Amino acid sequence: MDEITHYIGGERVKGVSGRFSDVFNPATGEVQAQCPLASVNEFAKAVAIAEAAQPAWAATNPQRRARVMMQFVHLLNRDMDKLAEKLSSEHGKTFPDAKGDVQRGLEVVEYCIGAPELLKGEYTDSAGPGIDMYSMRQPLGVTGGITPFNFPAMIPMWMFAPAIACGNAFILKPSERDPSVPIMLAELMEEAGLPKGILQVVQGDKEAVDAMLDHPVIQSIGFVGSTPIAEYIYGRGCSNGKRVQCFGGAKNHMIIMPDADMDQAADALIGAGYGAAGERCMAISVAVPVGDETADRLIEKLVPRIEKLKVGPYTAGNDVDYGPVVTSEAKQKILGLVQSGIDQGAELVVDGRDFSLQGYEDGFFVGPHLFDKVTPDMDIYQQEIFGPVLSTVRAKSYEEALGLAMDHEMGNGTAIFTRDGDAARDFANRVNVGMIGINVPIPVPLAYHTFGGWKKSVFGDLNQHGPDAFKFYTRTKTVTARWPSGIKEGGEFNFKPME
Repeated sequence: MDEITHYIGGERVKGVSGRFSDVFNPATGEVQAQCPLASVNEFAKAVAIAEAAQPAWAATNPQRRARVMMQFVHLLNRDMDKLAEKLSSEHGKTFPDAKGDVQRGLEVVEYCIGAPELLKGEYTDSAGPGIDMYSMRQPLGVTGGITPFNFPAMIPMWMFAPAIACGNAFILKPSERDPSVPIMLAELMEEAGLPKGILQVVQGDKEAVDAMLDHPVIQSIGFVGSTPIAEYIYGRGCSNGKRVQCFGGAKNHMIIMPDADMDQAADALIGAGYGAAGERCMAISVAVPVGDETADRLIEKLVPRIEKLKVGPYTAGNDVDYGPVVTSEAKQKILGLVQSGIDQGAELVVDGRDFSLQGYEDGFFVGPHLFDKVTPDMDIYQQEIFGPVLSTVRAKSYEEALGLAMDHEMGNGTAIFTRDGDAARDFANRVNVGMIGINVPIPVPLAYHTFGGWKKSVFGDLNQHGPDAFKFYTRTKTVTARWPSGIKEGGEFNFKPME
């Protein structure tokens, strides 16, 4: 059995805490590796190394830091298949999905190549008599990130790439469920020219998280995960004087207007609702058709598409639409919520509870589910299921559909499908959700815009990647300078040389 390591000081380092977590092959249910869970002392060692290395990296000019990012992009493309293979084996997502995971992280790295431009300050000549004023962005120091299992390549790169491009050191605490790819990324960063100690990976659980939250040297922390943990990390981190950004859960709605292209809407829901087994914070888990006729047409289009979905291991290649969920516990939670939907009166139109795959009976596979006539008081509506389950909530009017998205406590993403530009514009302007799709099912912004939700989907003032990342990972220093005039009448300088 493999033993995962930490990555500290430029080396793979075995855990010494004596505590480990199982890493499963989700397709077979077998334990394939053991992940060490760091102690406070192990985390402190990584911090000490980062603190010693960071000043020299901060003093490296932004153009040279950008060159490391350029080379890292080259290495990511070179090793794309290797990274995706390892990612799929630990997470369970299909190989194309795994490559997409790496690709969306790579795009943020590409954006960070623009660090010399993004880090430029401002300058005002003659702000007052003989006074100039200018500002500069300076790195925070040692920063940290806590990332989830569902995107073990993308989200770490969303955090460490801008942090490092800004001149910080970064300590990553990835998910212990799929911990190998972050180690591979750290090694590629050093191959690209990053000094040892600037990017380190410390595996762990709550003990390592609390060590990061409490360590006085850590200046900022990024987090992506569930809302309750986001609230905990935000509260404890802020109380310790750290800059914190936390991204929590989601319950993303897609409104389908009567004039929508129903084939387009159904295809969008298949990809957004069932892709990656629904284990996406931007998955569409609630379809809201406006009017019973629209709902009936939508269900008619969805059912045959859902019944044709192919579920299997990533090794089946492009013949699989989605793979297993990440753990047995995740599978049981999903099936428990499905049962609650049945018990609370929702109509289960497509039932995937009895799904079984020959030769993979012990894998963590969940068949696709479709509910109709879901109401907002039901658990399957209120909670983030994080599985291949789509709920249909019928709305009588556009205003009722809009209200569903606005009233839910989560505000990550939402979408509307319509041919009516006025309705789309009104929806985008009024809905209190952070990321909006218009005839686009998963409105994840590209790397040069920022990613972030509203309401209980986010804690903190700044979003991920894009310009906000360079604000989050730097402090602004403003200088006001006066230089007494040394010019005599007649234009001569009154300059006294140093003795």
